[in-house]
Amino acid sequence: MVLQGGGIELLGGAMFLGALVLIFTGYPVAFALGGVALIFGAVGIAIGEFDLRFVGSLPQRIFGIMSNYTLLAIPYFIFLGLILEKSKLAEQLLDTVGQLFGPVRGGVAIAVVLVGTLLAATTGVVAATVVAMGLISLPVMLKYGYSKPLATGVIAASGTLGQIIPPSIVLVVLGDQLGVSVGDLFLGALIPGLILSGGLVLLVALVALVRPKLAPALPPEARPYRGWELGRRAIIALVPPVLLILFVLGSIFFGIATPTEAGAVGSVAALIMAAFYRRLSWKVFRDAIVETARFTSMVIFILIGATAFSLIFRGLEGDKLVKDILVALPGGEIGFIVFVMVLVFVLGFFIDFFEIAFIIVPLVLPAAEAIWRAQAEAMQMAGNYDLSTEAFVQGKLLWFGIILAMNLQTSFLTPPFGFALFYLRGVAPPEVKTTDMYRGVIPFIAVQILVLIIVIAFPSLSSWLPSLRGTPGG
Repeated sequence: MVLQGGGIELLGGAMFLGALVLIFTGYPVAFALGGVALIFGAVGIAIGEFDLRFVGSLPQRIFGIMSNYTLLAIPYFIFLGLILEKSKLAEQLLDTVGQLFGPVRGGVAIAVVLVGTLLAATTGVVAATVVAMGLISLPVMLKYGYSKPLATGVIAASGTLGQIIPPSIVLVVLGDQLGVSVGDLFLGALIPGLILSGGLVLLVALVALVRPKLAPALPPEARPYRGWELGRRAIIALVPPVLLILFVLGSIFFGIATPTEAGAVGSVAALIMAAFYRRLSWKVFRDAIVETARFTSMVIFILIGATAFSLIFRGLEGDKLVKDILVALPGGEIGFIVFVMVLVFVLGFFIDFFEIAFIIVPLVLPAAEAIWRAQAEAMQMAGNYDLSTEAFVQGKLLWFGIILAMNLQTSFLTPPFGFALFYLRGVAPPEVKTTDMYRGVIPFIAVQILVLIIVIAFPSLSSWLPSLRGTPGG
């Protein structure tokens, strides 16, 4: 039996739906993608509608993944974050900043956002940040009368800042999937990330102003350090992470090192910091190595499964079906962006950001490139654009990667499968209910969506810094 007309494309659509159904059942994503690829590849071969060359190229693709220099940044940044978390340097930072802002209403919550921003700019690891802040700040906020939803919401939201503020693992993955420079993505995401951090601080300040009982100031007995002693502690706690940020991000931004090289330098610097504070032990080092290996292995297996899936999907011409649907959406570029953003946001309720990046991005990328190539050619014909089509498309993809990263960030907060909620649930005291966390993250998700809309409406927020070093903006 041979499928006629567009039937093979429908087989590709059935393959995509089958993979989503299997993922939603809780089956491991890497094996769900790989298994569905094998099954539908066999079906395609049986009906005579599948080119075996796609299967033949799979080993080469897998070898390409294992030798991908860009992806090497992932274990480096994970290791860096785990060293800071397991050596208790993050806790020292959180305690000191909490003391600095303690006299202000909502001060501990504001301190959580600021520390989340600093940790995001050094590690980009959500789990380490949420666990550290949950262990240190949550008991303090609950003890002194903070609202449970506000306390849990601000910790979960601040922990996710590492997904947009560079160095970010999400940006590394998106750079690889979109074919965009990771260094440019880091530069472009810096301003949107800081705007989001400021938005979280503003939300906490408004709550403290309107409902002061929900976010009281710390009483004097909870602030044992003052004057010179507090200043000394602040210098000791703040200077090392700031220097680490300068080492890592500065070397990337000024072109001294690639993101992978900067991750390696940051990992060594984190080890030196932990040793300097006498917090580095064999147990800390071993635990960080083991968890880094476990997390990296998970990412690579998902990527291998996604690669097999995309190859078979392309062989069944499912990519053409998706491209035709997306290009034909009403509204052109705006309709495409709205559709993709809504799709990614909804999927974030159910599956992890890695899965979305590895499954959805390769599917929407051809349509995005087609839309922006047509847009560039139309502008050139009208005399409104003097750069090449490739430069225009690369600028648009840079902006697209940043708004995707901001959207993917919400997947950590959206129930029922928000990973930041899971991490916080694991360290929260029994009196904090899961419903408190769900209610607490809603206003912070709203802030994330608002900032996302702002970055979509004003692309220059993400293109200005990359343009300073010659990358065209979107």
